Amino acid sequence: MSAKLQITDSRTNKSYDVPITDGTVRAMDLRQIKTGPDDFGLMTYDPAFLNTASCRSAITFIDGDKGILRYRGYPIEQLAEHCDFLDVAYLLLFGELPSPEQSAEWRVKVTHHTMIHENLKKFMEGFRPDAHPMGMFVSTVAALSTFYPEARNVSSAAVRSLETLRLIGKVPTIAAYAYRHSLGLPYVYPNNNLTYPGNFLSMLWKMTEPQYEVNPVLARALDVLFILHADHEQNCGTNTMRAVGSAHTDPYLSVAAAAAALAGPLHGGANEEVLKMLDEIGTLSNVPAFVEKVKTGKCKLMGFGHRVYKNYDPRAKIIKQTADQVFAVTGVNPKLEIAMELERVALSDEYFIQRKLYPNVDFYSGIIYQAMGFAPEMFTVLFAIPRTVGWLAQWQELVQDPEQKIARPRQIYTGHDERPVQQEAATLTAVS
Repeated sequence: MSAKLQITDSRTNKSYDVPITDGTVRAMDLRQIKTGPDDFGLMTYDPAFLNTASCRSAITFIDGDKGILRYRGYPIEQLAEHCDFLDVAYLLLFGELPSPEQSAEWRVKVTHHTMIHENLKKFMEGFRPDAHPMGMFVSTVAALSTFYPEARNVSSAAVRSLETLRLIGKVPTIAAYAYRHSLGLPYVYPNNNLTYPGNFLSMLWKMTEPQYEVNPVLARALDVLFILHADHEQNCGTNTMRAVGSAHTDPYLSVAAAAAALAGPLHGGANEEVLKMLDEIGTLSNVPAFVEKVKTGKCKLMGFGHRVYKNYDPRAKIIKQTADQVFAVTGVNPKLEIAMELERVALSDEYFIQRKLYPNVDFYSGIIYQAMGFAPEMFTVLFAIPRTVGWLAQWQELVQDPEQKIARPRQIYTGHDERPVQQEAATLTAVS
């Protein structure tokens, strides 16, 4: 017998049986609850989607209370330890980890699309020298839509596959060019003999040497960070990707829209805010006073807490381990001591324990990126490279889901009721 929710409407004393499936009721099933023939029917009101499932997805599973994150059933800890980013990208897109043969073929396909059109380089050169790299990234990804007009045919599986390969191959190139532009340096072409993160590092840091020597520790650290950021269920950026994609917008414009959402300081820009906070604290001795300011509401504790996780973010644990390997190469970021003391104090203080404020992925990632040589304005772009894979996996799932239609939320109108235009006022306005 299927589970049902019995609802009695106190306005009419009528009772309704609403089916329960996977712990949810369909909002449309509530439309039958009316006070009369002219009544539109009952709606749900859920600003910011705090308790609304907008889709069915087989990609990412999160249990925020237990601190669990899995891609296609695989624990994030195991993927970060045993896999590289391109194999995880294959997993997210196709549902299974690749065999050695599939992995080799997949790498060739991705690296075949790392170059960008020379006209696109000129487009990027048109930005101001001090243009924010994320603004350049969003604009250039959107501009790709004009280079590949066939991408509009989103109903074609072959087209979706090709455009997915193009985006995964090209976003590191666009990101690297945006950063080089901000430094006034010439662009470096991709080197497809290198690994995915190694090629990205080469495009970022290569100067006059014939071959850039990639540090394997830093390349692996970047690979792990890419894995951790590849997907994270229905977050703001992914929800944007699905909303824009629901209009059958091509993947370039959809990814650009998702990246624009990611650019906000409450989303992908949070790790930059962590560094600003650590700069504000300044020294170890200032940590207790800063914590007191947080508790009295005078400032925010950045990098702690999460909409989903009510436990330690599993990605933060992995990043903390990765930090030690990076600092062995780069030297310890002076902000690390302040961050670790802040974490120690917060995790032992009843105020933060009661509110389940644990470090999230942003708390340590910015410190690592800065130690690797990245300016803070580049952090969100680094986030967007791997998240492009997650967005594309979600987009493909959306396009093939027969239940999905163009996104169009309802609203509760709070404005004026009907009122007439005053003839005198209208005449005066027209004359003036």
